Amino acid sequence: MKDKYRNEVTPALMERGGYRNVMEVPRLEKVVLNIGIGEAIQNAKALEAAEEDLAIISGQHPITTRAKKSIAAFRLRTGMPVGLKVTLRGERMYDFLDKVFNTVLCRIREFQGVSRNSFDGRGNYTLAFREQTVFPEIDYDKIDKVRGLEVSVVTTAKTDEEGRQLLELLGMPFAPE
Repeated sequence: MKDKYRNEVTPALMERGGYRNVMEVPRLEKVVLNIGIGEAIQNAKALEAAEEDLAIISGQHPITTRAKKSIAAFRLRTGMPVGLKVTLRGERMYDFLDKVFNTVLCRIREFQGVSRNSFDGRGNYTLAFREQTVFPEIDYDKIDKVRGLEVSVVTTAKTDEEGRQLLELLGMPFAPE
């Protein structure tokens, strides 16, 4: 996918955007995978199971995110584990996105494309999965609970339109307007 970016996407974006220098062309910076685990407050095993799933999906060991504030209604104290995240860069990032675009999204029931409205205003895109079982590495029989997963694609694009063009040329299947 990195070769596709260099050989096909960069020249196409330079032509469309009127960039004079290759370094001005928007590029992928990183991909962040995130799982929120509210149940980890009562069940420490849930954190371990989600950590194992995220490590299998990403090919990299996740770090634990901790609560910044105490919230009495949720029985949450500062410093308690509430989620896991993994940041992918370089070759792993391109391999992961290739897998998502070409394998994972095809496995979703009644898939008609990803939403065009999930940009943050600065060219970054967030994609949410309702269950981790759409990833081919996850064995459905070995999971303890179905969990959601959030994938954030961070780009150097300055606007949502630049980010959309970049992801479209890389192969992200957007839903028709």
